[in-house]
Amino acid sequence: MHFEVWAPQAERVTLHGAGVTGALERDRDRPGWWAGQADATDGTRYGFALDDGPVLPDPRSRRQPDGPDGLSAVVDHRRYAWRADWAGRGLTGAVLYELHVGTYTREGTLDAAAARFGHLAELGVTHVELMPLCPVPGRHGWGYDGVSLWAVHEPYGGPEALKRFVDTAHEHGLGVVLDVVHNHLGPSGNHLSAYGPYFTDTHHTPWGSAVNLDAPGSDEVRAFLIGSALAWLRDYRLDGLRLDAIHELHDQRALPFLEELSAAVDGLAGQLDRPLFLIGESDLGDPRVVTPRAEGGLGLHAQWNDDVHHAIHAAVTGERQGYYADFARAPLAAVAKTLTHGFFHDGTFSSFRDRHHGRQLDRTRVPAHRLLAYTQTHDQVGNRAQGDRLSASLSPGLLACAATLVLTGPFTPMLFMGEEWAAGTPWQYFTDHTDPGLADAVRKGRRREFAAHGWAEEDVPDPQDPATRERSCLDWSEPGTGHHARVLAWYRELIALRRARTDLQDPDLAAVRVAYDEEARWIAYRRGDLRVAVNLSGSPVSIPLGRPVAQVLAAWDPVELPGPAGTLTVPPESSVIAVAP
Repeated sequence: MHFEVWAPQAERVTLHGAGVTGALERDRDRPGWWAGQADATDGTRYGFALDDGPVLPDPRSRRQPDGPDGLSAVVDHRRYAWRADWAGRGLTGAVLYELHVGTYTREGTLDAAAARFGHLAELGVTHVELMPLCPVPGRHGWGYDGVSLWAVHEPYGGPEALKRFVDTAHEHGLGVVLDVVHNHLGPSGNHLSAYGPYFTDTHHTPWGSAVNLDAPGSDEVRAFLIGSALAWLRDYRLDGLRLDAIHELHDQRALPFLEELSAAVDGLAGQLDRPLFLIGESDLGDPRVVTPRAEGGLGLHAQWNDDVHHAIHAAVTGERQGYYADFARAPLAAVAKTLTHGFFHDGTFSSFRDRHHGRQLDRTRVPAHRLLAYTQTHDQVGNRAQGDRLSASLSPGLLACAATLVLTGPFTPMLFMGEEWAAGTPWQYFTDHTDPGLADAVRKGRRREFAAHGWAEEDVPDPQDPATRERSCLDWSEPGTGHHARVLAWYRELIALRRARTDLQDPDLAAVRVAYDEEARWIAYRRGDLRVAVNLSGSPVSIPLGRPVAQVLAAWDPVELPGPAGTLTVPPESSVIAVAP
């Protein structure tokens, strides 16, 4: 088997394991690369020593069976016999479902999560978006402290379990998207700096030195990240990747890394003859992120749109703190603006940032399906002090209203696991750091952060306490009972309606027409021949739809057809979808 590693600063590189200990030779055709041959098969442990130092895992390790600091293991991807004949599933018409493997079930494994695909297929979602799977210290964590960007966290089941997960998902007609983190690596088990200039002090991020995308040596760092991305899509037959916090990918080269990555992914899609896509998490409010490369953009296929979340959250909860302040001044106007223009901050002043923010989106060039809409995500739930979901404070009716705004809007909807039945479990921030010093620093940092917002220390869950993860696991006895069952039925009805009615899949933002009454707390909008009416108030309201209605397609509470004037009476905290004649 051929072994190779990029270590441009080393004078000597030794392969350990694979039944031998031997020096690698410099690759004369690739500066900084070392290579050699050794007998090895699937599962063979190995590592590299630089200049007779400690044996380190391979930066491109496909498996870390003993954790981030252990030896790497060879993975022969040819051994897995794929069952599903999968042609791929693109983003157009999609409904995504964000899922954390470690808390989706109490078992916390990929196999246990896959056993619940029947629920997702019946729900009607099209893609599962997995939170990061790269190895982290300990057993449980969110995944954003991962290292070994080519490997699967062993407690989740390792590489074979991910293949079984994807294969089973495809058999159920579900695509699979993976959240990958290119903007930093975790503080524990990260050995990349020993090998070469993977990081640079030219730029800094909230996690420290930036990943090196534009300083000396950045060609190989870019190749490392792009190679990792393509490996997930090719070797595990994934359908797309979600790119974490792309605004922290600092890059001043003429060819941006994201543009280079999107071109590589499109090239692989052509080779495999199936659709592949990239979804960026972006705080930039910049339409160029999702503008095609041929039109001067970065070429990502979609991005998360927090502006939709913030507008709906402010409207249904009344919260005004932090970044909700600008949206809360006139929350229904904010919802209306996002429904028709995509971004709320499109060059407007952001009081949270104390500057103008964002850029106007050209509705003739950017289809709405390139923006993801949601009312809850791992960030928006888990980064609250107690990880409380909307279901902890809102009535089932208001939860249904929020779902209506997302699932009948022009964007690509995304759900966060459990929201479809108004899960009663929180989703809190938890870690399992094996370094006592790091564990204590994380614990104190979390409590210090929320103490500044008035939280008592004892009210902020300890991330290292195993009970914090246990509380965050979904309770699968809930979906069939009480208000949980009613909310679940509503989600299923809305997703089925979205699939059946092409008007709800129309990505033309300019075609959406919105009316609202801030004081009466109602909003209504037109999607082709469909009329959507949402009443967030505690009293019935009369909403003028502008024309008669032929049929009510879905209603949270029973309603009567409006008269000739087209005025619909909507019960409190309720929503209606109707069709015009």
